[in-house]
Order: sequence, then C-alpha cells, then structure tokens
Amino acid sequence: MDPNEASPTESPAPAAGVAALPEPLVTPDMIASARARVSPFVRRTPIISTRPGELGLSHGVALKLELLQYTGSFKVRGAFHKILTAAQRGIPEAGLVAASGGNHGAAVAFAARRLGHRAEIFVPSTSPLMKRDRIASFGAIVHVVDGLYDDAQAAANAHQFETGALLVHPYEDVDVVAGQGTMAAELGDQLDSYDTLLVATGGGGFTAGQAAWVRDTRKVVSVEPVTSQCLRAAVTAGELVDVTVSGVASDSLGARRLGAVAWSVVRHFVDQAVVVTDDDIRAAQRALWDELRLVAEPGGATALAALRCGAYVPERGERVVVVVCGSNCDPSTVTA
Repeated sequence: MDPNEASPTESPAPAAGVAALPEPLVTPDMIASARARVSPFVRRTPIISTRPGELGLSHGVALKLELLQYTGSFKVRGAFHKILTAAQRGIPEAGLVAASGGNHGAAVAFAARRLGHRAEIFVPSTSPLMKRDRIASFGAIVHVVDGLYDDAQAAANAHQFETGALLVHPYEDVDVVAGQGTMAAELGDQLDSYDTLLVATGGGGFTAGQAAWVRDTRKVVSVEPVTSQCLRAAVTAGELVDVTVSGVASDSLGARRLGAVAWSVVRHFVDQAVVVTDDDIRAAQRALWDELRLVAEPGGATALAALRCGAYVPERGERVVVVVCGSNCDPSTVTA
C-alpha cells in the first residue's frame, strides 16, 4: 500500500497531563518530492528472494540490495537530495563539507562531482583506508581526524563555520532523511505486499527515512550492533542519550547519539529495536558471500544478522524484507 494513499495516521489522544509527541519532521509528502528530485541520479536497486533453508534461515526473505547503489551504499539518496535542494538557493563558493565514517563521504563526493561542486570530507582515523581512498577517488579533499565519527563531525562543523561551505550532515538533516526514505518508496513499487522491514541503524537517518514513508502500514525493526546502539538506548530511556561506540561496524553504524530528526520519526513509527553481536554480523557477511556471492560490509550485513541469530523472530507467514545496505569493505575480510 502506498502510504500517500492511506488514511492519515491518527495518534491516540494523550492521557490527561501527558503531552502529545511532536509530529515527525519528515513526512511521506517530503519523501515523494525527494524521489521525484533524485530519481535521475540514483539506481533503482534490485530485490532478490530467498527460499527456506537459505542464508541459515528456516523461512524465505526478500533482500533489498542497496549495496548495489552508486558508491556502494544507500547514502547517495540523501546526499543528492540535500545538494539538489540547496542548489535552488545556490551552493556557496566554498562548496560542500561533510563528516563520515566512509559511506556518506563517498556519496557526497560522488554527488558533488556529478553536479559540479567542490567537496571536503572529514573522516575519523578509525575509518578504513579503503573508504578514505574511495572518497578521494571521486575528487573530494579528504581530512583525517583523530578519533571516531563524532570527532570528524566536530571538525566538519568548524570548517563550515570558518568557510561558509554547505554542511551535508549524514542524518541530522530533514532533506537527507527524506532522500534516504526514497528507498522505501521504491520498494513499495517493487513488492506488492510485505509486512516487516529490517534496517541497520547508525545515526538513525536511514531507518527514520523508511519509517517516515511506511508509517503504520508496515512494521519497521531497527537493528544495531550491541557495541553501538544509540537508537535502542533512546527508546529505552525515552530520550536522546549518549552511548559508547566500538565494534566491527563502528565505521558505518557508530554514532554516539541518535539524531534529533530521526528521533522525531522513530518514536512514532519504529516498532522494535534489537541488537546483534560482532560475531553475528561477521557470520551474516559470510553467509551473504557463501550463498549469494555478495560482499557486504559489516553495517550492510547487520540487519540480516538479526534474523540469523534470533534477535528478531518473524511470526509464521510474516513477509520480511531485509535491507543489505552497504558493500564498502576489503573483500578479503569477507571471502578469505
């Protein structure tokens, strides 16, 4: 069902003395507009269906292969939408700036080259060398910052303040999140019906984009590494909180705090938040390679890991879609 054709979702009236939740900052209308804007610049990624017994699962699932998107991840959807939207007002002479563990930076660099803009990307020292090289291959200037993603974001923020460059934040931006939501809109055209969407969560922009599109028409399950779980921590606490970050997927799923834009959507439309171990993630990577010959980075295999390890158990007959969202890793870490 297209959420734009469904009846508006009505939240139950709050109990006396309880404030209603603020409305989501990203809506289906915004995502539909984003889709029209970015369609000429992104790939329509394929879906493959597995049979019971494949990938270590007793049931079949549909895999949405966002790892086949330009630059190897879904990130170009949000990057193109942010830049194209900003271009209507004019891109600063200083160009674009972003912080990234790798995938967002590659997406911004790719979009900047395609659209004719300068880009500078700040990456943490924990980002794999191959991801830094990937960003540079698209013509962006790469700055390596000691620390983790949030340290790189602080440096990018300082650069934006000093130069006036356009900051393209990976998840704390309504235009970026609306762009990421175009995947769910595309998925709705490709599958007649499904019940549940499993999505890996870092800072929350990708998960929120999908949830903002499907709203209450589908179940959305967030999957995070147990070592980096800002969404689950926020849901548990009922507010945004800082978490520690580590683990095999920290370069792509290693945000210390869920984004406020994402939180405005998550608390309305994300139904469940589960976590998986590094071993679960590595095993899911290996299964995708052994059975489908797909090289998925740790973050890209995290959603599948939840099904394989039992962190999420579908009901009988439940139709599940798993997003395989990234491929940017050294293949030898998966195939050897």
